[in-house]
Amino acid sequence: MSEDKALYPPVDPFTAGVKARCPRCGQGKLFDGFLTPARQCTSCGLDYSFIDSGDGPAVLVMLLIGFIVVGLALWMEVTVDPPLWVHFILWIPLALVLCLTALRLMKGVLIALQYKNKAAEGQLDIPVAHE
Repeated sequence: MSEDKALYPPVDPFTAGVKARCPRCGQGKLFDGFLTPARQCTSCGLDYSFIDSGDGPAVLVMLLIGFIVVGLALWMEVTVDPPLWVHFILWIPLALVLCLTALRLMKGVLIALQYKNKAAEGQLDIPVAHE
């Protein structure tokens, strides 16, 4: 990611990410669709080509929501002992709604943190052999 020379007041990455706003100005849209990043900020013109959140948001959401849903399902099984169909009707829709909601929030936050910390693809420092 190239050095950003524009002067804008600092934007909190968590606020910008949760609100799905530009990580530089905090105003423009971050996403075009549900999870598709826009090409650039509509407010300040920041090029979003640096965005590469990868599988990070999905992994974090699956781990967190899975822990919550499985814990609640186990608790309900031990205390209430409902039939299996109750588990299907209750936990599958809850997991889907929580995962889809949290995925957009987590992706926005990770993109904003990527911008703030100037994260880029990792490179190896290979020493040059002197002859």
